Amino acid sequence: MKTSHKILFADSRSLAHLSDTSIDLVVTSPPYPMIQMWDGLFSSMSIDAKNALADGDGNTAFDAMHLELDKVWRELRRILRPGAFACINIGDATRTIGERFQLYSNHSRIISSFCALGMDALPVILWRKQTNAPNKFMGSGMLPAGAYVTLEHEYILIFRKGPKREFKSRADKAARMESAFFWEERNQWFSDVWDFKGASQDLDGDLRSRSAAYPLELAYRCVNMFSLYDDTVLDPFMGTGTTALASMACGRNSIGIEIDQSFFSYIADQEKRFAPVANELLASRISAHKAFVASRTRSKGALKYRNAHHGFPVMTRQETGIRLFRIADIKLDGAEARVNYEKAGKPDRAKNIGKIAKTTGDRGAQQLALGL
Repeated sequence: MKTSHKILFADSRSLAHLSDTSIDLVVTSPPYPMIQMWDGLFSSMSIDAKNALADGDGNTAFDAMHLELDKVWRELRRILRPGAFACINIGDATRTIGERFQLYSNHSRIISSFCALGMDALPVILWRKQTNAPNKFMGSGMLPAGAYVTLEHEYILIFRKGPKREFKSRADKAARMESAFFWEERNQWFSDVWDFKGASQDLDGDLRSRSAAYPLELAYRCVNMFSLYDDTVLDPFMGTGTTALASMACGRNSIGIEIDQSFFSYIADQEKRFAPVANELLASRISAHKAFVASRTRSKGALKYRNAHHGFPVMTRQETGIRLFRIADIKLDGAEARVNYEKAGKPDRAKNIGKIAKTTGDRGAQQLALGL
């Protein structure tokens, strides 16, 4: 298996270089309106936002900033395939402007935008990234009627373009089975609260001030949950390239759009050194599954099914076709990285097919799942 990962330096408010219905998944985190670090960017895009900030008019500035993001969301609606998902990581903002402190609800404003475009809003995920710092509380401390709760979460908003994606052909069904995740991963990933820390970034000077990357774990989950092997994942606000790295680890193609070319050397360096990280992530995933199997077997008895490609026990028939790939090498060619994969482990495929058919009593279904 091979994948391609391209960087395009452009303004995501116009994605004319991307064809209609060409993208299978979007995973991104835009600049957050009304977070001060992004004031300069939004002011350069919108004279209304710039003037409102200067006038101390927070609500007008908020609306003007989101009007610029709306242009990106319209482009995403055009380039997503029918049934494709968009995962948007966004945080709300709290800010004092004109001596008035208030919440600016970015997540609700973006939900309204996507719904107005005809996209379906699905249940959201709360990414809890709390801090235990004793000085985290805002306002008047222990005195009533003046303090404010601290925001310790962000949102992962999930949208779908139209009805569910269809898998009609034999090849599509086989690809879906091979891209499946483990039962215990499903139970963890599809919870509406994710609890892990934000990304630690090794950035210098001005580059740090223009980046707010989410952790690899966030993008890795989204890519696995909402796409298949060989799909194309888009990040219209690429930044340091976390979505591209997650796509590499998951065996998906990716396109990253970034307006700031100074990020290029950092992204390329990350991609060049990523193979060991991705392979360790896969090894940890397999190790966690084996630990789950051992625990489940001790408490409930042996699992009924066995994976055809790797030989380990699994909980459900849907997991019997999972294929896992490790990165063999990553080759950079300008603004494109090409990744070659190799199978993780080499069990005898024919023997495993026979074992599963015997275990499940449904040889035809197993042959279909394996693409035979």
